[in-house]
Amino acid sequence: MQGNLTKDIQEKLVVIATESVRLEGNLVVPPTAQGIVLFAHGSGSSRQSPRNRSVAKVLQRAGLATLLFDLLTSEEEKIDLRTRHLRFDIGLLASRLIGATNWLAQYPDTHNLKVGYFGASTGAAAALIAAADEPQKVSAVVSRGGRPDLAGSALSRVQAPTLLIVGGYDFPVIEMNQEAMAQLRSEKQLQIVPKATHLFEEPGALEAVAQLATQWFQKYLD
Repeated sequence: MQGNLTKDIQEKLVVIATESVRLEGNLVVPPTAQGIVLFAHGSGSSRQSPRNRSVAKVLQRAGLATLLFDLLTSEEEKIDLRTRHLRFDIGLLASRLIGATNWLAQYPDTHNLKVGYFGASTGAAAALIAAADEPQKVSAVVSRGGRPDLAGSALSRVQAPTLLIVGGYDFPVIEMNQEAMAQLRSEKQLQIVPKATHLFEEPGALEAVAQLATQWFQKYLD
């Protein structure tokens, strides 16, 4: 199925209108998609994150729809370059993720698709908070090198099956993920990619992340 889908996949630039702001995103909906994965990028990144785009392509070839979108407006990004505080406003980022989820529920191409979140770094905390706040709307969460500990008390309220992926050499983040695992009450799993550092830049590391994420989302979004 994967190889045949590639030629049918087209990326569409969309504007996501939430209650307070308009955010730009890149939407891909393969013809047979039954689920869609929203990407919550990490601090200082954007929807153009090469690592997230690489993972998204693997998900698309597996028949999953994807939405990579900016969590901040262009004006907010300019402010954040100076202050660096918005990228760590996890509550704000979670509200933007919920806004995008609600937008997808109204959009003709995606309104009937089951929703999953893929969060990286601080985006993982935002994804978990959003999943905790909207349990009926989110069917699965995957964290890549994430900071789920920043989700705080929301961890115990998450109902969506959650996969935490950490690099084997990312020792402080491994410990943070283990502590978060203990607080999660949903179905959960911690996968450590051997010999990988925080950004999974080693040969084969990001491919391993994409494969683990694909299996998780196919299980819970199909």
